Amino acid sequence: MQQKIVKILSLLILFLTFQSGHSQKKVPQLNHEVASRWFDLQLKLIPQTPGFTPPVVSRALGYTGLTLYESLVHGSPDYKSLVGVLQEFEKLPLPDKNQVYDWQIVANNAQALIVQELYAANHKENKPKILELRDALNAKFKDNENTYKASVKYGEEIAKAIFKYSKTDGGHHAEKNNFPKDFKSSPGSCMWTPVGNQMALQPYWGTNRTFIKGNADFELPVPPRCEIGNSSLMFSQALEVYSVGKNLNEEQKEIALFWSDDAGKTFTPPGHGISIALQLIKKENFDLAKTAETLCRLGIAVNDAFVSCWKCKFRYNILRPISFINTAIDPNWKPLLDTPPFPEYTSGHGTVSGATAAVLSDMFGYNYRFTDFSHAERGLKPRSFDTFFEFAQEAALSRLYGGIHYRMSNEEGLKNGKRIGRSACELKLKMKQS
Repeated sequence: MQQKIVKILSLLILFLTFQSGHSQKKVPQLNHEVASRWFDLQLKLIPQTPGFTPPVVSRALGYTGLTLYESLVHGSPDYKSLVGVLQEFEKLPLPDKNQVYDWQIVANNAQALIVQELYAANHKENKPKILELRDALNAKFKDNENTYKASVKYGEEIAKAIFKYSKTDGGHHAEKNNFPKDFKSSPGSCMWTPVGNQMALQPYWGTNRTFIKGNADFELPVPPRCEIGNSSLMFSQALEVYSVGKNLNEEQKEIALFWSDDAGKTFTPPGHGISIALQLIKKENFDLAKTAETLCRLGIAVNDAFVSCWKCKFRYNILRPISFINTAIDPNWKPLLDTPPFPEYTSGHGTVSGATAAVLSDMFGYNYRFTDFSHAERGLKPRSFDTFFEFAQEAALSRLYGGIHYRMSNEEGLKNGKRIGRSACELKLKMKQS
């Protein structure tokens, strides 16, 4: 009898020891570090990665955000997977119910693999930075060997499955072919054509699969008839760009430069939205689950915003202000900013800013005051706003100041972006949706 009691007590001690060394770490109990550090790294990699134009960046942020969320969702009791919700997103590996996972390690290794596939597959210089962050976080979080190995394995399985899913959307390795040589621009005196030696940037992007059904399959806003004559609506739109451009004050110039977010020099417009989100996630000290939700919704929104916007651009092929103004108003006029190589209508800045503002308003509040320090390292003064939609309005208007867009394109882009952002907010990620 005494031996049985001793044996039972020994087993109980072993069980308690096992439990203490293998406690399941739930995601809501964890801080945002593993997520914010990976997205901080992405913002640094974007301008360093050849071919990472704004559409390509928006797509990368969409898939890394989705990977982050799905790598954590089974450790988050209040959340559920997007499998079966997003278009053609039908299956992901499931965790072993009998295995304990450290969800920080799962997320860390999932991010490492998806970021490596998206940013380093064609640019090997990025790989050491990715592996350095992976190894540093693994070393920090590693505790039990069995838990560690299982967590690494499961994180990589999630990333591999999502990368495989990404290959079917129409944008796989688009950074290698930003300017397809087979594209022919539309003829006509009022149609957009590449200027000088330019070629069209991603003319087929509008045919890519969106994450959310309907985000690019809707009644596109029809622009006014494009006529060069000085009695047309287009003439009045161009005249405003011309007049504003010739009389810019210092603040208008600062606004234009702050939101320019040029490819190859910065993290581009979709990255700017992520930059704002990261600043506020750190300020509010979001837990890991809410951080993943925020970055997932935002990544989906910016991805779909660029697909929808590019579909509109290359359907209508509206010429840029510089072409209209040089033809009909002043042959010597030049805008403050360089004109990008794709049609004018609608504004990409307006669309992505509207989508970003809708998501951030939902996550942080519709009357949330904040200051954006995104370009402090570049010497640009921070800008403060009373709401997220106020920043979106300014970002869109910045393109009028820069001489890049007509007012109508900024306004229609904002409307469409808000619609897309709301669709990302309406995704039912919570088990009990409030």
